[in-house]
Amino acid sequence: MSTGKIQFAEQDGTFALKFVGEVRLTLCSALDATIEKIFGAGNFSSIIIDLTEASNIDSTTLGLLAKLSILSRQKIGLLPTLVTTNPDITRLLESMGFERVFNMVGTPVPCPECLRDLPAQDLSEALVKTKVLEAHRILMGLNEHNREAFRDLVSALERH
Repeated sequence: MSTGKIQFAEQDGTFALKFVGEVRLTLCSALDATIEKIFGAGNFSSIIIDLTEASNIDSTTLGLLAKLSILSRQKIGLLPTLVTTNPDITRLLESMGFERVFNMVGTPVPCPECLRDLPAQDLSEALVKTKVLEAHRILMGLNEHNREAFRDLVSALERH
């Protein structure tokens, strides 16, 4: 299994995230902390998520991306831009209903040399479970398909 990474940059209130390789649960705590940082910034004006080099994105990561979109609409009234050129990733995003909560485009992020890797974070098992549960609840809220797809997982997490 190839490892993934998430890179981050900010300039004049525009925030950029770039997902590379297989982006999975292990990167979600750093992603969630970065989402909090973005929306805590006083100069936030837009966000771009570049998925052109992502080979796989798990459901927890997708839930955090949905959270990012919801917060963007609440804070500044704009949908984030999501860049995807991989047909498999695009199909996955569309199956989750992301075309309704993101501006989806096929042009990569300018200034890739400006991006830096997000730092790894160690979280307790309980905190990881909380993050996974939150991400999947957000995904379930996007559409009926997601509600059906993740109902059993969310129920299982809530029981334990």
